[in-house]
Amino acid sequence: MYLKRAIFDKFLHKLAPNKVLILLGARRTGKTVFISQIIEKLNDPCLLLNGEDITTIDILRNRSIENYKKLLHNKKVLIIDEAQKVPEIGNILKLIVDEIKGIKIIATGSSTFDLSNKLGEPLTGRKVSFHLYPFAQMEFAPLENLIQTKDRLEDRMIFGNYPELEHYITREEKTEYLKEIVSSYLLKDILVFEGIRNSSKLFDLLRLVAFQIGKEVSYNELGNKLQMSKNTIERYLDLLSKVFIIYKLQGFSRNMRNEVTKTCKWYFYDNGIRNTLIANHNPLNLRNDVGELWENYLFSERIKYHDYTGMLVNKYFWRTYQQQEIDWIEERGGRLYAYELKWNPAKKVKPPSAWNEAYPGAGFEVLNRENYLSWISPL
Repeated sequence: MYLKRAIFDKFLHKLAPNKVLILLGARRTGKTVFISQIIEKLNDPCLLLNGEDITTIDILRNRSIENYKKLLHNKKVLIIDEAQKVPEIGNILKLIVDEIKGIKIIATGSSTFDLSNKLGEPLTGRKVSFHLYPFAQMEFAPLENLIQTKDRLEDRMIFGNYPELEHYITREEKTEYLKEIVSSYLLKDILVFEGIRNSSKLFDLLRLVAFQIGKEVSYNELGNKLQMSKNTIERYLDLLSKVFIIYKLQGFSRNMRNEVTKTCKWYFYDNGIRNTLIANHNPLNLRNDVGELWENYLFSERIKYHDYTGMLVNKYFWRTYQQQEIDWIEERGGRLYAYELKWNPAKKVKPPSAWNEAYPGAGFEVLNRENYLSWISPL
């Protein structure tokens, strides 16, 4: 199945002379395939290098204009896959983009703490960044009708949307593939670049977070369970977010005394990774965490929708000390929008009284499995 990625046209449009396009995303989300599809559309001759190849590193280490002109020869587009592996990559690309007229550059990477940091200051004003996630429902939409989408919803809530899963049919094949991702790729960048030797602690932390989807996370509690300091827990969670495994949702407040703001919730970018970490790929009718799966799935799809459509949004959850709460708050265009998520369409929900009193002009909507599609995929 050829699935056109949501950023494809915008990415091509932004590829301009003497600019650098950065493509970020977790490992195995399809960055290499995406780049090959971009190359097919280009009329310009391209030079593709792999930052994990020692020969590439050796060639780029000689930081001189003459060396880079000789390397590029008549090529008009330079592409470096896994560019974060190349020492001083930011300064290298700055020299090339500043001194070689007309060159177009693409750099891909699987972690923001490496590539963004290394490219940030040297390429100020010279770069545009894109993020590639596992497949999004808005990317499936052109190839599916409504019946197919609803039939595949449960599978996506359990196994997630990593691109290669589309090649597998049985639950066993999908389970084995996800186990391989978790064991071989999930923490690779953190372990290499941050010098963390004990990967078991990171996996233990991720499993604890996986069991707390939709709940406020206490760093002190996590630290006590793992015999680690609160600061170490915070650092590890930050690193895990920078390799696109999990993301944080903060509490929302406009200074009401009874609003909870100091805690946060953590979610996974992909349901399949979450379920693999807790070793549970059971169908929904055999699970007691359907609500959590639904919440994690919809939130991750909404984040893809925001990013791919260029929507400027601040995202939160909301709760008071009196236990009134709302799952998802969006602040956009000068207005507030509140969303409550329910798997069961028959479940009736009203906005909390404290929310109505504090924010009378805010929108409120309940999302369930009958009306969710317009929230995560353009009609």
